[in-house]
Amino acid sequence: MFHHQKYVRKLQSSLKSKADCFVYDLEDGVAVNKKIEARKNVFNALETFDINLNQEKAVRINSIGSGLEEDDLKTILKSKNLEAIVIPKVNTSSDILYVSTMIDKIGLNKDIKILVSVESALGLINLKEIIKADKRVEALIFAAEDYVANLGMVRTKSRTELLFARQSIATTAVAFGIQSIDLVCVDYKNEDVLLEECLEGRRWGFTGKQVIHPKQVDIVQKSFLPSEEEVEKAKKILEGDKVHQAKGIGAFELDGAMIDAPMVLWAKKIISRITE
Repeated sequence: MFHHQKYVRKLQSSLKSKADCFVYDLEDGVAVNKKIEARKNVFNALETFDINLNQEKAVRINSIGSGLEEDDLKTILKSKNLEAIVIPKVNTSSDILYVSTMIDKIGLNKDIKILVSVESALGLINLKEIIKADKRVEALIFAAEDYVANLGMVRTKSRTELLFARQSIATTAVAFGIQSIDLVCVDYKNEDVLLEECLEGRRWGFTGKQVIHPKQVDIVQKSFLPSEEEVEKAKKILEGDKVHQAKGIGAFELDGAMIDAPMVLWAKKIISRITE
């Protein structure tokens, strides 16, 4: 993966995508004997590649306690272009505090976001404390395959074994006002499965989804944006609410359905997603 020419080619190819966040990997995608070389390549990429201004630059470091995380942080935190750090295998708030302390000590950018990868039963039940550990925590990421391995689950095409974890992560993220990023579709060549997963995740409240191939980006982004029908319905609700509020009327009827405060809130959220 980190042969220089091959690395540069893959990186340049990936950057042609319109992904909202591009994550350089120092963890699972790198062999143990290539970690030093990988750090150098990632740092050089952060410093030299001209990435679209709207595309966030993040790095996934090795897990806290692996013995590799300190050198990872000492290298990447020297880049002023680093915008986010993905911490894998987060189990407790101490993992967040360690990274936050390193940012405060040596980070050139003190406003770096922390993206938490939830990969275990312990991490899942500690979500509240993990999020509250530092104001830099910006998102929860669900690492499905690691979670399945941790719990000794049987992975199925139906994904029902992941229901509790996924909905817990999305719900907790909403409660704390942060983002929730759904699982990777490992069957990356199957667009039908990808679309199914996207629509499922969005229905449950996820704000985005991980991708492992540039070809997945368009489907994911379109799926997580409100449809034309949803936008039109939201606009009608807000217009109707404005008229009825002026008359001192709370709930009202629209197209044969009752519209009250929760529906108005839903409409506002739909509109906010296309205006952000």
